[in-house]
Amino acid sequence: MTHRTVARSALALVATLLLSATAQAQIFRAYLASDGSDANPCTLPSPCRLLPAAIAAVASGGQIWLLDSANYNTGTVNINKSVKILAVPGVVGSVVTNGGDAINIATAGVEVALRNLVIGSVVGVAGGNGIVMTAGDALTLESCLFDGLQGVAISVNAAAIVRMTDTIVRNNGSYGLVVQGGARVNIARSTFARNQNYGIFVQGAGANTTRADIAYSIIDNNGNGGVTALSSHASGVVAVSLAESQVTGNAAWGAIAQSNLGASVTLLASNNMIANNAGVGLGSFSTGARVLASGNTIGGNSYGLYTNGSGLLESSGNNSVRNNVVSNTAGTITVVAME
Repeated sequence: MTHRTVARSALALVATLLLSATAQAQIFRAYLASDGSDANPCTLPSPCRLLPAAIAAVASGGQIWLLDSANYNTGTVNINKSVKILAVPGVVGSVVTNGGDAINIATAGVEVALRNLVIGSVVGVAGGNGIVMTAGDALTLESCLFDGLQGVAISVNAAAIVRMTDTIVRNNGSYGLVVQGGARVNIARSTFARNQNYGIFVQGAGANTTRADIAYSIIDNNGNGGVTALSSHASGVVAVSLAESQVTGNAAWGAIAQSNLGASVTLLASNNMIANNAGVGLGSFSTGARVLASGNTIGGNSYGLYTNGSGLLESSGNNSVRNNVVSNTAGTITVVAME
């Protein structure tokens, strides 16, 4: 055997060992615990302590389990691979803003799911937003709580599919949820309450279509609007549906569609309770904005149904619009036949 053959065989052996070590390092399920150590391999017998260590250890598409109630970060958690992060039932898995955003997702193609997590701020420490997603394919939030954040609770500016179920977004210092950039959002059985600015803000800010479908949810007592469908771009299409939900007590309006530069903005509102909002209950503003209303109960607002003259609001005729403070209707309301 020549020296060259021996060298090649040795290199092949080293490469095989390195690949084996890499494969072993990427585990399907990583574990975190309050008494863990980031020097550990993040296995169940030897859990890690913080989320960055677990993200480094887990394989793309794997899972990270939080085993007991604790906080699991010291700074921004950058999620750069597809992963599911789950606190086991009965456990409070906390991720906080501590001088910056709590979670950042900015990697193309990733799919991230969070379950049973609490996202908040450290009292007395300047903080940022809860989750900021600027790239990725999907974000799923199940049974999570966003509470007391100084910035936006959830901000998505990417063509991602976003799913929220059984999640509470409350008492945050800015928006509850902001989506744009061609995102497609599905929200069910969730609450957006007492956020300082808007509860749910769906924005067309680029040449794409951003969608949100909201059902069986509560949007209550937010500092400005409850549900806002707004385009600020000539080609920024926005499509929102709102069904079987409670939109109440918001400081400016319940649910509106607005187009600043003529792009199509559509709000379908069906079978909702829209009540006691300080301004407009259900409204359409500007050319390009269209609201289609069916089966809603609208009362106790300053205005029930409202258009500013250039917006289109179509009522199927089965809306109950009663006892609004200034007027039940204002502007041109088009009554359409039920089909």
